[in-house]
Amino acid sequence: MAILIDANTKVLCQGITGSYGGQHAKGCYLYGTQLVGGVTPGKGGQKFEVDAGGGASVPVFDTVKQAVDATGATATMIFVPPGGAADAILEAADAGIRVICAITEGIPVNDMVKARAVLDEMNAGRAEGEKIILVGPNCPGVITPGKKTGAGDKSSDVFTSKAKGGGGCKIGIMPGYIHTHISESKRGKAVGIVSRSGTLTYEAVWQTSNLGFGQSTCVGIGGDPIRGLNHIDCIRLFENDPETHAILMIGEIGGTDEIRAAEYVQKHVKKPVAAFIAGRTAPPGKRMGHAGAIIGGADDTADAKIAALKKAGVEVAMSPAEMGQAVMRAMKLV
Repeated sequence: MAILIDANTKVLCQGITGSYGGQHAKGCYLYGTQLVGGVTPGKGGQKFEVDAGGGASVPVFDTVKQAVDATGATATMIFVPPGGAADAILEAADAGIRVICAITEGIPVNDMVKARAVLDEMNAGRAEGEKIILVGPNCPGVITPGKKTGAGDKSSDVFTSKAKGGGGCKIGIMPGYIHTHISESKRGKAVGIVSRSGTLTYEAVWQTSNLGFGQSTCVGIGGDPIRGLNHIDCIRLFENDPETHAILMIGEIGGTDEIRAAEYVQKHVKKPVAAFIAGRTAPPGKRMGHAGAIIGGADDTADAKIAALKKAGVEVAMSPAEMGQAVMRAMKLV
């Protein structure tokens, strides 16, 4: 099983005719994602080529509502430029999209404050399974790995292409080929990964795959101060997923999300949990990379978060090179 998305998820790409959106829409399609259409205002009626070799294309629509009505899509990835990205999020939500992956970086904080307030209002009173889920912004997206069937190029997402029956779902910019489906893992166990950092997500996937694990789902929650899903949201989903056997959470300085997650793990999580916190050498008051990675209080530091996680019984990696080994220790395999 998996969380948020699976092989049956029908996906749109908002901003598909842009160079960045188009490039990654093709990568998602070739991975095996059911990419059913794209949205670019003013270009409705056009076709967007997603597989030159196979001659495949998807329709482009002027609005998300038109795309949803025509395709039945329930998820979207947003590559709209920062100035219009918050509006793109709300347009998707209003059209009935349930999983919104906002890849765009640099969305103004004020825009996200307003968008998040609207989403919270829309979700008020909805059942858990009917709520609109925002992933990001400023994130790599979400992937539920497919099987590496066929004899494609192992350094390319084409290796698990739709034509070869990959059966996975990739919504975003991550390199699909490094991920491993549980059925093809040497240990027959899968790790659920949630991370504020895109590149550290890929490193964690690479390490766990090389250690013989699969990944159930990997969620990049993004590095902005105002975002959708947080660590606790994902940990709760992983805890309830029968094919997630361990959880790896990757955090960084800034905010108190990881502190709250440690408290949640201690009270509610029975599965093995490992973690890594980036930014141990970051000076207070200086932003390090992500917009949300700035120490503003005692609980914002890496050391405070590491201490809280250890207190909760989480196995903490002190270096990014040890994330896979921390999972092994958490699962009592070393």
